[in-house]
Amino acid sequence: MNPELIAKIAQIASVLEVSGHPKPGNVHRTQDFDDMVFEDFLISGVVIGDSIKKAAERGQMYRNDTGSLKKIRLGEIIKEAIIETDKWIGNNTNLGIVLLLTPLAAAAGMSEDFTYLRENVGKVMDATTPGDAVNFYDAINIADAGGMDNHAELDVADVEARDRLIKENINMYEVLDMSSKWDLLSYELTNLMPVTFETGFPTFRSVKPEYGINKAIIQTFLTILSENPDTLISRKYGNDIARMVSADADSILQNGGALSSVGLDLIIEFDKQLVRNKLNPGTTADLTASSIMVAYLNEFGF
Repeated sequence: MNPELIAKIAQIASVLEVSGHPKPGNVHRTQDFDDMVFEDFLISGVVIGDSIKKAAERGQMYRNDTGSLKKIRLGEIIKEAIIETDKWIGNNTNLGIVLLLTPLAAAAGMSEDFTYLRENVGKVMDATTPGDAVNFYDAINIADAGGMDNHAELDVADVEARDRLIKENINMYEVLDMSSKWDLLSYELTNLMPVTFETGFPTFRSVKPEYGINKAIIQTFLTILSENPDTLISRKYGNDIARMVSADADSILQNGGALSSVGLDLIIEFDKQLVRNKLNPGTTADLTASSIMVAYLNEFGF
């Protein structure tokens, strides 16, 4: 698949995700946070394009030689995208999105048919190296993102942990696997992206033709959240609060979600409630972006 097209689709997915309105508890087109605003996310979605294209090009280059997939250097590309974002924004607006979209781009570059996309994500992740793990740690620190450091045996803030990654030959897949018990994005990338491919993508694809892009984004977001307690909320406020937020999302869906006037009124109130209590389902937003990317790859890429 054409790397330039893959990059465009990734940028579109990033920009559409943040544009979804009202996407509960997150920055969207009518809502800013104190430390980051809607335009920050738009810029972030654009500036990752070169890095995403590089991932797709390398996936395409090595698609017939799975033994060479380590040459994609996934961690290096993720780090480059975060450095570029930091240069323009100086804030962590997109680490999770970059983490999901980069292997998707490499897998799309490898794939001549959509049916191989998910399988190829697994191959890309399996082929990661200790060097990828080190670069991934660097990306986390550049973005100043929390999450792994409170639990992981290999603390991202520990300089000695980087040396251990190399010394003990621990690759990026294995690092994420260590975090997969408490971090949904880590689980996603070490298990063939089940939320993206089995929940988010089919929801977006089914809703968009009849209800349009914006409602498809919101319905996808709510559906993912209803089935998967958000681990960003879990890390900050505990699992019980995260499960309550998911239950609220499910209740809204039972009333039609973004596809009914009653559901839309409930979404607006849900958004206000989450913001008031500083409950930000940021992991769900990242998975919404990857779902949109897969939907557009399916629609335009193959």
